[in-house]
Amino acid sequence: MYYEIIYSKRKTVSLCIKEEKLIVRAPYGVTKKKIDEIVSKHEKWILTHLERQRQKSKNEPPLTDNDIKELKRQARIILTSKTERFSEIMGLKYGRITITSAKTRFGSCSSKGNISYSYRLMLYPEAAVDYVVVHELAHLLEMNHSRRFYAIIEKVLPDYKERKKLLK
Repeated sequence: MYYEIIYSKRKTVSLCIKEEKLIVRAPYGVTKKKIDEIVSKHEKWILTHLERQRQKSKNEPPLTDNDIKELKRQARIILTSKTERFSEIMGLKYGRITITSAKTRFGSCSSKGNISYSYRLMLYPEAAVDYVVVHELAHLLEMNHSRRFYAIIEKVLPDYKERKKLLK
């Protein structure tokens, strides 16, 4: 099975399916033989996820430049409005809001209180979008994913677990 290896300063080996190919991230010093063993051991998982991604690609035509431009425009308006609304409910102040083209994360919150959202959020149901907004705002109070962090989210969105599933 073909795969790309990316060596870096990390402690564990990870497998990732991206754009219908397998990417292996490994710590410096891990041999090709060891990586082959890991890939072989996880072959069933890899094949399942490769097929899932192929099916998804078939069912969803790629976005055009105009589609992306429109989604970014919508994201700027909708996500700014939702962030303002939920920050008032939660009694929080945030910094700047940025709309990105991130593929692997829907949002992030910096230690300075700046929040970034991927325009791709606009492709998900509103309940999921609200979850991401509240999730990022909760990071203003807890910069981790502890029980306290999820308790903050639960106060605002008691059904956050169901909303989170919509992002899968």
